[in-house]
Amino acid sequence: MRETTHLVHKYLRSSKRFPHIWCAGCGIGIFMQSLIRVIDQKEYSKDDVVLISGIGCSGRLPVYVDFNTLHTTHGRALTFATGIKLAKPRLKVIAIMGDGDAIAIGGNHFIHAARRNVEIASFVINNQVYGMTGGQCSPTTPDGTITASSPYGNLEPDFNICRLAEAAGATFVGRATVYHTRLLEQLIGKAFEKKGFAMVEVVSQCVTYPGRTFGPDPAVAMMKWQRDNSITVAQASKLSEAERQGKIEIGILVDKERPTYHEEYQKLLRKKPKV
Repeated sequence: MRETTHLVHKYLRSSKRFPHIWCAGCGIGIFMQSLIRVIDQKEYSKDDVVLISGIGCSGRLPVYVDFNTLHTTHGRALTFATGIKLAKPRLKVIAIMGDGDAIAIGGNHFIHAARRNVEIASFVINNQVYGMTGGQCSPTTPDGTITASSPYGNLEPDFNICRLAEAAGATFVGRATVYHTRLLEQLIGKAFEKKGFAMVEVVSQCVTYPGRTFGPDPAVAMMKWQRDNSITVAQASKLSEAERQGKIEIGILVDKERPTYHEEYQKLLRKKPKV
């Protein structure tokens, strides 16, 4: 209790209106708490941290924390983050996005930030729906799911965010659920330390829309579902593709090294033009 109280006063903007905007039982608050704990453990100066978000439920997170923050336009968190990292390479640049924000309208920026290997610690909070705008399909909504925009069931296959990041060139890719907070904090820490584009998918719950199908206590039921349907990377490697269907593969999926974009950019600035 003492540690939690200390972190609340140290890192949250007490002048902001509380309680926060998120629905009771939402997983974004769990992620925010894990993020703050890791920043505190790393002993980063608040002045050296820049937290950037787009639009959506997760986009409200920078409003509540006492760092350098930007609440930007829909899908553009990574473009702002790229500019900040190029202008001020010493800063710890963190981008917070939802699944729709990152992979739908922000999909092009997501792919190219990973391809360029910009040193950004990026976190995609995946609740499989557009939660703030009415419960419509997002790019991660499972096939067949009934939503506000798919009353007869979703026809589109869902994106695997981690595999998309890997294919685009991300040097660190991980996945955790908000139930597995210890793993989540380990992945946050590794993303902070990575010299390159790091992406962690945070599987969360939306109790307001998908949660309606989980019974009278959706938050508890959905977190139990995360617990019971998650398998580690090591466990997944021993299963067939059919056996992995419907499971959440958690842990580190990619961890490699290659030159970062801002380092190569600094080299370019030192070169003399040939014309």
